[in-house]
Amino acid sequence: MPQKRKNSKLRQSLDKIQPYNVEYSIKGNKNLKSSLTIKKEVKAMKNVVSDPKTIQEVIDSFSRTTEEIFSLEELKKLFSSGRQLKMKFGVDVTAPDLHIGHAVNLWMYRKLQELGHKIIFLIGDFTTQIGDPTGKSKTRQIIPLEEIKKNAEAFIKQTKMVLHDDPNLIEVRRNSEWYDKLSAKELLSLMSMVTHDRLIAREMFRKRVQEGKEIYEHELVYPILQGYDSVMLQADLTIIGSDQLYNEMMGRFFQKRFGQVPQVIITTKITPGIDGKEKQSKSLGNYIGLAHSPREKFGRVMSIPDNLIVEYFKVYTEVPLEKIAQMEKDLPSDPMRFKLLLAKEIVQRYHGEKVAEEELQWFKKTFSEQQIPEEAPIISLGRQSANVFEILRRCFTSQEKSNSEIKRLIRQGAVKLGNRTVENQEEVVLLPADGINLKVGKRNWFKIVP
Repeated sequence: MPQKRKNSKLRQSLDKIQPYNVEYSIKGNKNLKSSLTIKKEVKAMKNVVSDPKTIQEVIDSFSRTTEEIFSLEELKKLFSSGRQLKMKFGVDVTAPDLHIGHAVNLWMYRKLQELGHKIIFLIGDFTTQIGDPTGKSKTRQIIPLEEIKKNAEAFIKQTKMVLHDDPNLIEVRRNSEWYDKLSAKELLSLMSMVTHDRLIAREMFRKRVQEGKEIYEHELVYPILQGYDSVMLQADLTIIGSDQLYNEMMGRFFQKRFGQVPQVIITTKITPGIDGKEKQSKSLGNYIGLAHSPREKFGRVMSIPDNLIVEYFKVYTEVPLEKIAQMEKDLPSDPMRFKLLLAKEIVQRYHGEKVAEEELQWFKKTFSEQQIPEEAPIISLGRQSANVFEILRRCFTSQEKSNSEIKRLIRQGAVKLGNRTVENQEEVVLLPADGINLKVGKRNWFKIVP
């Protein structure tokens, strides 16, 4: 595959990085060695599972969500070592929400926890203040520290929907622990190991240069800091989206320079969001969040394009691949049936079978049978008539929908009063004494009364 060839070249180029300033190389800086002492630990644990059969079963189960492993041979060696592995799960807390794309990695970590290994949940509270430039065409905005702390707590809470909470199997760290203490001289020692040409060669930076957009120096330093996190954690393994490969390959490089065994990197598949276009993102609104209610999760799954059903089954559920292959053959004849099954499987994975079945029945009753939900809000206008725009304005706060958004929904035919679609915002509606049902979009219902 072209992507694999590209990543192989990336790995080779990073493995060949050489320091260009001998004065600040790690061998020549005693301060860096002394102030950031790395403790060498090798833990043998009786409860770590290391038999070849179980290890192979886990590796095989990873295949449906894994893109590449750097390298498989190193991974097998780690698993057969009999010691508890330190698994790095690093996140920058730019927003308070994790989505099911992030959770792909969490489910893989959970399986490894069940073998007795420990996940180090690294909150990038320091690096969040810099902002990861990966995949960004412009510089990220700086996030206030208080917001970072709030987002971090939300992240920790959401990961517990998937990960085991046993303190022997999970540890929360923050990279401010070491970066708040790092001197300018020590930072220069790290930077001296990587050439400017290597950093600026990244595709996203080249694109910015071609478009005449600015690149700030702190953005160039970011991969160095993320890579050095692996040294401080003595990470054995990390599971990441393929978009983070450059940064984590930097981690392998720094670990070698500090005399550590380089971490194994597993990259996972990235799917389009529910709009079928860009990857899942809170800013784009095309995601299924772990913090979303079961009903919201179900509804968002039902909004995906039909051509994503099979891919979502493979990546976001544990339905056997043999069954998915059969579904793929039957899908063209009845896509709605399989989309309902997909929505149920995803909700069940996070909320249990009982809740998933309830949401399935609710969706069928509400949308397939066109019945208004019992919990639909009742909006009292205080008068007998109003135009369509005025009615909708009463249903949503300005934070939920702006005036222009409401007008656009009306123009697009997304508003239904009773059994008819209304497309004229100025149309005056005379309300019956017992009120009228209003549906806006796919999942917003209201009862409008005088």
